Amino acid sequence: GAVEKGIITLIGATTENPSFEVNSALLSRCQVYVLKSLEPGDMVTLLQLAMQKDDWLQEKKIDLKETEALIRLSGGDARKLLNLFELVVDALSDEETIELTDEKVMAIAQQRIALYDKTGEQHYDIISAFIKSMRGSDPNGAIYWLARMIEGGEDVRFIARRMVIFASEDIGNANPTALVLANACFDAVNKIGNPESRIILAQCATYLASSHKSNASYMAIEEALDVVRRQGDLPVPLHVRNAPTGLMKKMGYGKNYKYAHSYEGNFTEQEFLPGPLSGTTFYDPGRNPREEELRKFLRSLWKEKYGY
Repeated sequence: GAVEKGIITLIGATTENPSFEVNSALLSRCQVYVLKSLEPGDMVTLLQLAMQKDDWLQEKKIDLKETEALIRLSGGDARKLLNLFELVVDALSDEETIELTDEKVMAIAQQRIALYDKTGEQHYDIISAFIKSMRGSDPNGAIYWLARMIEGGEDVRFIARRMVIFASEDIGNANPTALVLANACFDAVNKIGNPESRIILAQCATYLASSHKSNASYMAIEEALDVVRRQGDLPVPLHVRNAPTGLMKKMGYGKNYKYAHSYEGNFTEQEFLPGPLSGTTFYDPGRNPREEELRKFLRSLWKEKYGY
């Protein structure tokens, strides 16, 4: 197209992550430069330049007594810093000398400054930090990032939904109760809503973070899907096929199937996988107390077949 041929020179800027906001085909043809957050010293310099060069600010007598709150609330973003600075100065414009302190800045800002962008890069960064804190068994990190999302106005249903997924993907059979609790949490926050839902979310997040972890069942389905995609539709063994008609029974459907409950211990060994996959192990129980019990039980049933 025109970009590839050099007919058009495209220069763009965005405050969002281009991976989410820019068309992938266009992005692949661009050189991306990441602008880092400003350092505190740079932000103070920017404030001083604004007071020197902005016509409206020049009319004010401003004493920049403290800057920590301005810098912290701006998060290294010059645009947010100047917007907040203007907001605070405007709110104190009746004073002969506008003395900026951290306490005044916090009182004026309150909920008026966007500390959390629910649609931007920070949305993905914070939910990522939340999930990784739980995966890393740190309830303190999980609670902090949960608080950041709640304070920023994140949809509590989104948070609860992610915890349901986490309970199965990252805890799984290491503690099956985790999924029960996460699902109950999702139902509860839908019924309760804000602000009380924070209590329910906190209980669930700390429980998930403090639980034994296992991704064994998640890895099992990923490996099985990979096999299916690579090997296609392998035929179902005749003895485990459904035989609702006489013709199917004559064709051998269901023949020699062993009904597990008819045998001692409700088990008898038989093949359930397609022939080429016989003996393939997809589910490898995790190394945790609960799944070690499962591993021991499966070994008692299948002996050496699956390597349990």
